[in-house]
Amino acid sequence: MQITMKKIFLVCFLLTSSFLLSQTTDKPQFWDKVQFGGGLGLSFSNNYTTISIAPSAIYNFNQYIAAGPGLSYLYAKNGSLKSNVFGVGLITLFNPTQNLQLSGEFEHLFITQKLGVDKSHFDYPSLYLGAAYRIGNFSAGLRYDVLYDSDKTIYASAFSPIIRFYF
Repeated sequence: MQITMKKIFLVCFLLTSSFLLSQTTDKPQFWDKVQFGGGLGLSFSNNYTTISIAPSAIYNFNQYIAAGPGLSYLYAKNGSLKSNVFGVGLITLFNPTQNLQLSGEFEHLFITQKLGVDKSHFDYPSLYLGAAYRIGNFSAGLRYDVLYDSDKTIYASAFSPIIRFYF
């Protein structure tokens, strides 16, 4: 195995570049204000299964306001009805006090349902307004979908719980 000067130079350059870029400054960098989080869900009962995952990221503009994108996936099976739900969204969080968190979330869901051999595809938007009790990186509360339409949704109610973790 022959090591050329070009390979040695390339390795030295990459190591030096990463060292120089990793130096800290007094001013917070973009990634210092980003938090990652989301939720996981599992539910099992007689003839019913739900599995969900919803990762998201937020950028903290200051101690009161944060916003960012999110993705979601939900699999539900109820008897012979199977649903696959993919979603994209945007969340905005407002923390007026240390323990109160108000939120606005826009989410657009894309649903595929299969019942026997019949398959359907549809999508719908949701706009959630919520309030939660916050302790550190954890929030729990309730949100309401102001665009809720019982004829177009897969959810039983416009209300849903809030459980958030950000690290």
